Amino acid sequence: MKSIAVVGASLAGLSMVRALREEGYDGSITVVGEERHQPYDRPPLSKGFLRGDLDADALALGSPDEYADLAVRWLLGRRAARLDPATRTLALADGRELRADAVVVATGAVPRTIPGTEGLAGVHTLRTLDDAVALRGALLSGLPRVVVIGAGFIGAEVASTAHALGLEVTVVEAAEVPLERALGREMGLVCSSLHTDHGVRLLCGIAVASLTGERRVTGVRLADGRLLPADVVVVGVGVRPATDWLAGSGVLVDDGVVCDAGCATSVPGVVAVGDVAHCPNPFTGQHARIEHWTNATEQPRTAARTLLSRTPAAPPARPPYFWSDQYQARIQLAGHVAPGDAPQLVEGDLDSRSFVAVYRRDGHDVAVLAVNQPKIFNRLRRTLTPFPTAVATTAS
Repeated sequence: MKSIAVVGASLAGLSMVRALREEGYDGSITVVGEERHQPYDRPPLSKGFLRGDLDADALALGSPDEYADLAVRWLLGRRAARLDPATRTLALADGRELRADAVVVATGAVPRTIPGTEGLAGVHTLRTLDDAVALRGALLSGLPRVVVIGAGFIGAEVASTAHALGLEVTVVEAAEVPLERALGREMGLVCSSLHTDHGVRLLCGIAVASLTGERRVTGVRLADGRLLPADVVVVGVGVRPATDWLAGSGVLVDDGVVCDAGCATSVPGVVAVGDVAHCPNPFTGQHARIEHWTNATEQPRTAARTLLSRTPAAPPARPPYFWSDQYQARIQLAGHVAPGDAPQLVEGDLDSRSFVAVYRRDGHDVAVLAVNQPKIFNRLRRTLTPFPTAVATTAS
């Protein structure tokens, strides 16, 4: 194998390059990235960078010296448009073609938007560095009224940052309980109460009907007819995997690129990693896309071994892990919470917003949640093991 093309200059894409070199691959690696930036860290975009505490240079994931050692050829500011599976040739949107012996799909995901808001000034999503630059400019301009649509982790972090900047913030969530899918009902209520603890208005169980304004947004119309005045609107209603460019390639797509446990796709010589990869997880026993920073750093090692050995590599059975910083609180979750899993408080108390809870299923610890208790969390995180009835996901 003389050449590998990595499509996506993200954390997952860079981690794939690093893993290939660590596994001994000494051929050509070309990284194609739609953004004009070299890989950068996304978590600070909704926090330190958005507040103005960090500049873009502080987000860099690699250095010029490392990139020289990795011997990467960068094609940035270029979007992949098509993949020819027979020749593994990438057609780029600018008309250029790139042929490789193997292709890594690391295109991640793109934010969902509200139809009809295209071109309406003051409406933002937050996924990329350019998104964050635009939103930071809006928030730091002093426009006082911010409405965040969606109380997931990104929406909550943006709301927290806007509040810290002294702005008037309202969060609108269609679900009755924010974060219920990730944390369950009880802990979803506890963690989302951080908004109201800090004077941020939280409206749950209500959908957004439309946005008002002609050239610039002026408000958010709710399904019950209420109008929320707004100078800035941030849409945080989830993401969709960036797979449009794979249409007609033979790569199986179903809420992401469908892979085996070794990250191999339905097309030989093509693997997928990161937010776009829909893989069986050996800890949960389920097929899923895992949109976590840690997954984007760990999964590429499995994919690199699969690609270089031409046989599916077995992934480690580590519990999924993510964190979120909101209102001076750090929320950490490891494992997988399924409907009906019961959290049991093992440290601290809920009212202080400093606690650790362990989720149990049929007497088995399946997840641990902590707020402002990192030491105990890290200890308990290491004790989690796959649920006994989880389906085996070794690649076949």
